[in-house]
Amino acid sequence: MHMADAFLSPAVGGGMWALAAAAGGVSIKKSKGLTEESSKLITLTGVSAAFVFAAQMINFTIPGTGSSGHIAGALFLTILLGPYLSFLAMGAILLIQALFFADGGILAYGANVINMAFFANFIAYPFIYKPLTVRDKSPKRIYLATIFSAVAALQLGAFAVTLQTALSGRVALPLGSFLTLMQSIHLAIGFVEGLMTAVLVSYLSRQVPEILGSSPAESGEPGNGYRVVGIIGLAALFCGGVFSLFASDLPDGLEWSIDRASLTLSTEAVMGKTHLFLEGLQEKLAFLPDYALVSGSGGAFGTMLSGFAGIGITAGVLSLCLFFGKSLARKRAMSK
Repeated sequence: MHMADAFLSPAVGGGMWALAAAAGGVSIKKSKGLTEESSKLITLTGVSAAFVFAAQMINFTIPGTGSSGHIAGALFLTILLGPYLSFLAMGAILLIQALFFADGGILAYGANVINMAFFANFIAYPFIYKPLTVRDKSPKRIYLATIFSAVAALQLGAFAVTLQTALSGRVALPLGSFLTLMQSIHLAIGFVEGLMTAVLVSYLSRQVPEILGSSPAESGEPGNGYRVVGIIGLAALFCGGVFSLFASDLPDGLEWSIDRASLTLSTEAVMGKTHLFLEGLQEKLAFLPDYALVSGSGGAFGTMLSGFAGIGITAGVLSLCLFFGKSLARKRAMSK
C-alpha cells in the first residue's frame, strides 16, 4: 500500500505529513515514560520493527487475482508494544524504506504512515482487538480478533488511499472503479494479514505466556523480554535473508488496482518543482532501490543485501533514537 509521490498533490501530501507528525508527537509523549523505565522494551521495539521491515519484503500471491500483498505489520507491533511505540516503529520503518530503498515516496511518507499505521494503531487495536480479547484470550478469540482488526485497518487504509488520490486531483477517472478494486483486494490481503498475525501472536504467547496479559508497553516491562527479542530477531533474519527470495513478483494490491482501473496521471498533473526535487533527493539517497542493487542487477544477492541492510538500519536507528531519548530525559531529570 506504499503510495508514490506522483499520485499526491503537495497540499495533500503536506497535510498528511502534518497529521502524521502530530500523531508522532503524541506517541513520543505517551511512550516517553515507558522507554525511560525499560531498556528491554527499547531493544524489543528495535528488533520488532526490523522484523516488520523484513516481513514486508515478502509478497504473497492472492489466488485468482493476479495480485499479491504483504503484511503491514502495524497490528502485530501494536499487540506486542502498545499503540504509541508501534506508531513510532512504523514511522521509522516507512521512512527508512522511502529514503534508502525508494519504497514509497517522500512526499507520500505522511500518507503512508497514516494509511499503514494510524488505523491499525489507534482504531483497529483499541476498538476491535482489545474489546474482543479483554476477557477471553483463547486461541480462537485471538484469531477472530486479529482477523477482524487487520481487515478493518486495511479497509480504512485502502479507502484513505483512494480519498487522498481523489483530493489531489492528479489522476484521470475512474476513481469509482479504483475504490472498488482497492477495497476488494485489500479485503483479501487483510484476511491473510490477520491470519498471519494470529499465528505469530499465538506462537509468542506459547513461548512467553505473559505476553498476552497485556502488551509489554502497557505493563511497563516486556516480561521475559530478551527471549522474545531472540525469537523475533531470528525470524527477522530468516525473513529478510531467506524467505524474501521467494516473494511473489505479481503487482501488489495498490499497483494491481491502479492497473485494473486504468488510472493514469491527468494531462494537467505535470511534475512540479516539489515532485521533481523529492524525486531527485530519493534517487540520491536510495542505495538499494526496489530492494536491489543500484544497477538493477544482483538477483538474490541484491535481495539478501537489502534485507540485512534494512534489518540493521531499522533496528539500529530506532533503538539509538529511543536510547538517546532515554539518556536525554535522565540528564534533564538530574539537572532539576
